[in-house]
Amino acid sequence: MKPKYKRILLKLSGEALLGEKSFGIDQRVVKFIAEELKPIAEAGVQIAIVIGGGNIFRGLEASAEGMERTSADYMGMLATVMNALALQDALEKNGIPTRVQSAIEMHELAEPYIRRRAIRHLEKNRIVIFAAGTGNPYFTTDTAASLRAVEIGAEIILKATKVDGVYDSDPEKNPRARKFQEITYLDVLKKGLKVMDTTAVSLCMDNNLPIIVFSLMKRGNIRKAIEGRRIGTIVKGG
Repeated sequence: MKPKYKRILLKLSGEALLGEKSFGIDQRVVKFIAEELKPIAEAGVQIAIVIGGGNIFRGLEASAEGMERTSADYMGMLATVMNALALQDALEKNGIPTRVQSAIEMHELAEPYIRRRAIRHLEKNRIVIFAAGTGNPYFTTDTAASLRAVEIGAEIILKATKVDGVYDSDPEKNPRARKFQEITYLDVLKKGLKVMDTTAVSLCMDNNLPIIVFSLMKRGNIRKAIEGRRIGTIVKGG
């Protein structure tokens, strides 16, 4: 393996962990992710991960149904911690040293998020999983991914999703949806494309941090992205 990037941030949605289930965590998916990451970590690539919690609880949906938004968002953050612990377990069963850092302190389960400590773990070739989003309500895990990537000096964000790139409309609803091979941050914002939320995209744009959007469940895709092979859609400056 000849990686193009030395330090990356992988963004996983909580929904990706559903697999064939309608709720919760499909252990087959978690195991698959761990198996995909093992050879990459062994090649010396420094890997940080931000994971969502939508497979367990979505704060925005609960807020829309009448729950107070701040409480709903904190519940969503706790769901990401559950996912992080499940992923940590699968990674360590594959012999990959891992640390979970939480933006909400819970000493019995995870380290508190400390930027310099996170970087030190990465330098020791430990995978670092960032849980609990930014620790603040009203911010998504997409924004947390952009923020953490900038803070740790990641070279790229790999956003692994259910679809194989960015389209001009929903490919599940529109069979004629057009896939972009490459698109600028500004076009994503102008067209309102569902890559990441606007705060996350703006943060990447301000820091010239590229994003690759690709399908998670196709074996070898994470490796291809890290090797710099054309895959999915790349979002970058014009």
